Amino acid sequence: MKRPPDISITRLAIYLRFLQDYLQKRDNPTINSYELAKFLNINPHQIRKDLSYFGKFGERGVGYKVKELKECIEGILGLNKKWRICLCGAGNLGSALCAYNGFRQWNLNIVAIFDNDAKKIGRKLQGIKVYSPNSIGAIVRRMNIDIAIIAVPSLAAQGIVKKLIAAGIKAILNFAPVKLDVPSHVKLRNVDLSTELINLTHFLSASG
Repeated sequence: MKRPPDISITRLAIYLRFLQDYLQKRDNPTINSYELAKFLNINPHQIRKDLSYFGKFGERGVGYKVKELKECIEGILGLNKKWRICLCGAGNLGSALCAYNGFRQWNLNIVAIFDNDAKKIGRKLQGIKVYSPNSIGAIVRRMNIDIAIIAVPSLAAQGIVKKLIAAGIKAILNFAPVKLDVPSHVKLRNVDLSTELINLTHFLSASG
């Protein structure tokens, strides 16, 4: 099976979220690629291509059974099991991420928080205990944590990542505006909020 590009995986997550909402709002049990494309403003050929990386879906002339397609995409994305996540950084961004309820509907569960603020260590944030970064190795192994979220200052990020990788973490979502060095077996995704906002300021400046 040909390995799908990351952008196809990102679009699968978009399709999944739409199908979840579609099931809640409509009784129609099927949808075709043209209808799906119209709702999402994506080329129908692209939708079919994204799905084709993982097998054959739907029936010609009928379309996709919405519930069945949703469950298939959940399986492809690994969302048919529970994932345990640690959050590194209990500042403003970390606190906001911890309070976000949208993760749980996809079996994404923050189970531990790490922060170097002595006033926060040992306390709970949104019901989740805060630990010292010195405990990363022990906690990650004991709690079988799969994924880490980085929401610490740039200067601290690489050191935290080093501890996470030593503890066995192979998937990291990084919000720190810094380039992190990770080995090839670790999947790193970067979300730079400042860069995204600058992209918008460019759009407004260029169109004004």
